[in-house]
Amino acid sequence: MTTGARTPHPARPRRSRLRGVLPLALAAWLVLEIWLLTLVAGASNGLVVLLVLVAGMVLGSIVIKRAGRRAFKNLTETLQQQQSGAGETEPRPNSEGNGLMMLGGLLLILPGLVSDALGLLLLVPPVQKGVSRYAERTFERKLREATHGSLGDAFQQARMHRPDGRVVQGEVVRDDEPGSAPGDTPQGPPPPLTR
Repeated sequence: MTTGARTPHPARPRRSRLRGVLPLALAAWLVLEIWLLTLVAGASNGLVVLLVLVAGMVLGSIVIKRAGRRAFKNLTETLQQQQSGAGETEPRPNSEGNGLMMLGGLLLILPGLVSDALGLLLLVPPVQKGVSRYAERTFERKLREATHGSLGDAFQQARMHRPDGRVVQGEVVRDDEPGSAPGDTPQGPPPPLTR
């Protein structure tokens, strides 16, 4: 039965800026890649463009394979040191940058000149150190911002703001008496059902 009162609709959650910009940036990047490839094809010929794309794929796969082998070698050395009981005192010089090398290799494999340039840039050690420092600072800052509440609070907040608005806050009170069996029902009439 309705009383004629209008229930307010829950407010829509704000969309993040990244969700609005990312599709446009991706489309602009694809248009730029195609435009640059047509410029190179117009300045030389299609065979040069094909050779550039194949060279990028081959170089990217070599870089990814090398970074993967290096990461696996570091992992096995670390496991051997832990099994022997010797703790690692100083970091290895090659232990950092495997993820950025793999990302650079992946960018080289993607067809396009801009992605190839970014991939080659990520293979330069000073650029790798700068990007890794920036990523580490950003990650630490986001982690500090996220620790103001507990994980349970985050789940509770996510439940409270569901778009359908059907979550009802409350708590369950269980009145277990020492002599009652699990299947016994409480005395008295059942509670009224509310909607």
